[in-house]
Amino acid sequence: MTPPPDRVFTDGPLAGLEAWAVAIPMGLRYRRLTERRAVLLRGPAGWGEFSPFEEYGDQVAARWLASALESALDPLPPPVRDRIPVNVTVPPVPAPQAAALVRDSGCETAKVKVAESGQDFSDDLSRVAAVREALGEEGSLRVDVNGAWEVDEAEERLRHLEEFDLQYAEQPCATLSELAELRRRTGVPIAADESIRSGASPEQIASSGAADILVMKVQPMGGVRRMLEWASRTGLAVVPSSALETSVGLAAGLAAAASLPELPYACGLATSSLLAGDVVRRPLAPDGGEIHLRRPEPAPELLERWRPPGDVASFMIDRTERSAALLRYL
Repeated sequence: MTPPPDRVFTDGPLAGLEAWAVAIPMGLRYRRLTERRAVLLRGPAGWGEFSPFEEYGDQVAARWLASALESALDPLPPPVRDRIPVNVTVPPVPAPQAAALVRDSGCETAKVKVAESGQDFSDDLSRVAAVREALGEEGSLRVDVNGAWEVDEAEERLRHLEEFDLQYAEQPCATLSELAELRRRTGVPIAADESIRSGASPEQIASSGAADILVMKVQPMGGVRRMLEWASRTGLAVVPSSALETSVGLAAGLAAAASLPELPYACGLATSSLLAGDVVRRPLAPDGGEIHLRRPEPAPELLERWRPPGDVASFMIDRTERSAALLRYL
């Protein structure tokens, strides 16, 4: 039996929706998080997830809520494929653990986090080298910098990393102008992630010369349809990826990946293993480097298991309502 919701909304854009707050510990450290908090919304079209990171203000979080509302209220677009190739995500762990994660994943593509605060570039090199060895020569390897490098630094470090045959470098610098300058200096393809959410239009992204590839995440983009519209307007290759969601949020990312006309790169949607648990009995996880398209529903006992303390749940629900009040400004 499903536990009582933390809130049943009665007015505004959330009217009629039920909400459950959950807080799941991280199984592997990523983004310096100790747990992943989410508000799960149930509506006539199914379940949606609202899980903006704690440091984001309500105006930014409102776009994440728009995505959750789309999933709960509207049918998802029809798919053109039912299997989504995915990469294994390698956190900033020691090289032996990184290699083991890749081997155990069954994936042929790996994304390696580099430039972690408190670590040296030598740590990055050893981790990337271990992942390349675990993948073999035929596997695809990409690095994620999260905008941590200046242009000169990025040029030098990518020169060292090039020997590992990088598929691309994700957000090596913080801004579009920096990415464009770096792209003129390096032969490593550049993918933009955080820059996409900086307020630029799709046309500005495409015309800036800053990126060869776009990494897009459904929640930060404001929903599956908005992400698909952006992709069509930029004309660049898109890599749908997760924002460390539960399987409820990952299902929306899979729906976007399944609906793209072309999917030339493995997607960053195999992140359920970074959490210590999930809200569904059978999490969305790769099998032979792919995730089969499906939309699992939360299990009652898991909604109960991951329910946070009352004050935390109230904070999360209140944030949902504040974000809802800002939806009209998007």
